[in-house]
Amino acid sequence: MPSSSLYDRPDARLPDVARSDLAARYLAVRSLSEQLAAPLSAEDQCLQGMPDASPTKWHLAHTTWFFETVVLLAHVAAYRPYDHRYAYLFNSYYESLGARQPRPQRGMITRPGIDEVLAYRQHVDGALLACIADGGDEFEEKAAALIELGLNHEQQHQELILTDIKYGLALNPFDPVYRPRRPTPVGDAVAPGWVDFTGGETSVGQPVDGRFCYDNETPRHRLLLRPYQLADRLTTCGEYLAFMADGAYRRPEFWLSDGWAAVQANDWQAPLYWRPEGNGEWSVFTLHGRRAVDPAEPLCHISFYEAAAYAAWADARLPTEFEWEAAVAGQPVRGNFLDPAILHPQASGPGPGLRQAYGDAWVWTRSSYDPYPGFRPLPGTVGEYNGKFMVGQLVLRGGSCASPPGHLRASYRNFFPPAARWQFSGLRLARDL
Repeated sequence: MPSSSLYDRPDARLPDVARSDLAARYLAVRSLSEQLAAPLSAEDQCLQGMPDASPTKWHLAHTTWFFETVVLLAHVAAYRPYDHRYAYLFNSYYESLGARQPRPQRGMITRPGIDEVLAYRQHVDGALLACIADGGDEFEEKAAALIELGLNHEQQHQELILTDIKYGLALNPFDPVYRPRRPTPVGDAVAPGWVDFTGGETSVGQPVDGRFCYDNETPRHRLLLRPYQLADRLTTCGEYLAFMADGAYRRPEFWLSDGWAAVQANDWQAPLYWRPEGNGEWSVFTLHGRRAVDPAEPLCHISFYEAAAYAAWADARLPTEFEWEAAVAGQPVRGNFLDPAILHPQASGPGPGLRQAYGDAWVWTRSSYDPYPGFRPLPGTVGEYNGKFMVGQLVLRGGSCASPPGHLRASYRNFFPPAARWQFSGLRLARDL
């Protein structure tokens, strides 16, 4: 299979010296999920603000179910399920693993309670760590790559914990604070500029180098890019305020047909979480509470439709995912990633070249989420992870302020339907040269 991940490697084993490293990484990832849930009450953790979101408690249980089902039950003969009913409650979309609680009804799962879910996590953690330490070469050979997949899967759910609870808390009329914010310096917006790229033949996708990646990032392949420009930073709230002030939400000439229909059907007048406060001022709900919109901060919580409309208004376009990947190739993966004390995009400072390449806000691209040439999904249950969603979705790149550090890479492909707004999604402009 043309994949660069560990799944298809017959030698997918960890050297003995790496066993302690895997255990430490496992504990660190699992601990962060519980830290993210800690500021929330039991009532908060049952909250499901809309059908596309999930309760915090469900995220904690589902990621545990994944390790129990895909690793322990599949590869440890003596292991028995903690509670056989959890297979129904906490399966997400794996048809091969049986029936499941309907997604829109996950908020109805008041039992098991959060203490029982945490006990479930502790039980599975103990069993899996024991297998890492004492499971022997046979377990290691079969399960090492699946454990790595499970850790990356849980990191995705860490971002979802934050985006989903933000949507739920925003429905509360009292604008509750998820967590106090550490003070950060406030600066003026840096004037926008453009970075030129010559295009030409380039390679995209994760190289075959043994490092982890998802199957949808493979196989690496070559393609031709025309010369192009990218804005040197993300679009700011101040720039989007000018778009709004020009009546863009009332002017169909900037919108795709489906986008204009979405504007009309949903009465969109501003990004998600923005609220007019009179005298032309706007506030925004954040995980640190409601405050005034900062014009210097990167824009976030917009749909693909809004991103494309803004680009049309600005006499530009959205980049393709391949233009984005080629532009960041070779750059270190650094940026404003998940920091519980700063869960919001930060204004860009001055500097040469492409800034805010990673972090702050996911960048909507003009690329449909399609398979790469030669793509084949992984064999078995984990083959349902990515491939079956390759229709009706758009690719986002770069990560956000809710993405865990160490989780991203240049080839990483996120994807959502074009109307989705509850993720930390923003935009970077592109132009043809």
